[in-house]
Amino acid sequence: MTEPTVSSEFAALEASLEERRLLVEDALRRVGGNGPAPGVSAALDDSLHAPAKRVRPILALLVAETLRCDSRVVLPAACAVELAHTASLILDDLPCMDDAAVRRGRPACHVAHGEASAILAGFALLNRAYGILADGWAGGPAADTRSAMARELSDAVGLDGMIAGQAMDLAQTGSALDFPTLEFIHSRKTGALFIASARVGALAARARPAEAAAVSAYAKNLGLAFQVVDDLIDATGGEEAGKDVGKDARKTTFVSFSGVAGARQLAQELIVASQEALAPFGPRARLLRDLARYVVTRRR
Repeated sequence: MTEPTVSSEFAALEASLEERRLLVEDALRRVGGNGPAPGVSAALDDSLHAPAKRVRPILALLVAETLRCDSRVVLPAACAVELAHTASLILDDLPCMDDAAVRRGRPACHVAHGEASAILAGFALLNRAYGILADGWAGGPAADTRSAMARELSDAVGLDGMIAGQAMDLAQTGSALDFPTLEFIHSRKTGALFIASARVGALAARARPAEAAAVSAYAKNLGLAFQVVDDLIDATGGEEAGKDVGKDARKTTFVSFSGVAGARQLAQELIVASQEALAPFGPRARLLRDLARYVVTRRR
C-alpha cells in the first residue's frame, strides 16, 4: 500500500500488498478515460488514478490466491470493482451528498472538474466496470461466471447495497442513530463492496459454496472494521488522512456512538471475527489474516 510502514511486523505483508497494488495500477491504466468528451475523461482519470490503497481489488486477488487460483484470472474483474468504488467516491463527495472538498489527498472530483463532469465520470466508471465483465479477457472465466460476477457487483451497488446505505445515511443526518441502523448503513455503504470483492475472487476460483460463504463472512467483518477505523481517522486524524476530517461530526458514527476506545475495541472484535471465518483454509489464508490485522493500524 501507499502508507508509511506501521511496524516491522507488517513489513512482509506491506511488500506483498504493494506488489499486488502495482498489478492493479497497471491494469487500471489500460481502462482509462479517452473519449470525445475530454472534460469527463479528465475527471475520470484524475479520480481513478489518484493515490489509493486499492484494498478492494487486492482483496479479490488474495481470495482467489487463497483458493489456489492465479490472481491474473481475476485481475480485470478486480479492477471492475475498483471502478465502481471510485464512482461511489465521486458521487459521495458531491454537494448534494456529503459535500466533501478533498479526496485521496486531492481536490474532490466536483471541485476540480465541476459537478456535471463529476457525475458523468461516475456513470462512465460504472458503465466501464460492467463492460469489462461483459467483454471478458484472455485467460479469464467463462461468460456464466462473468455474469455471476456482474450480479455480485450489481447487488453491492444497488438498491439493497451501497445506494440503500447512502440513502439511509443522508436521511438520518443530524439524527441520533441506534446501533442496528448504524450497522445497516455501513454494512452497505462500505461492507457491500468488500463482500463483492471477496465473492468475485471466489467465483474466479470456482469456490465451493462453503468456501464462498467463509470468505464472504471474512469480508463482511473486514468491511465493517474498515469503516470503524475510517470513523476513528475522521475523529482523530490530521492532514495525513488524505480527505476532509471532521466532516462526519454532524452524523452518528461508530466513534460518536461508542467513543474512541469503544470504537477501537469494536474494530478489534470485528477483525477477530473476520479471521475466525478463515479457519477452513488453514495456513493458506495467512495473507488474508494479516490484511485484517493491518486494517486496524491504518492512519488514512
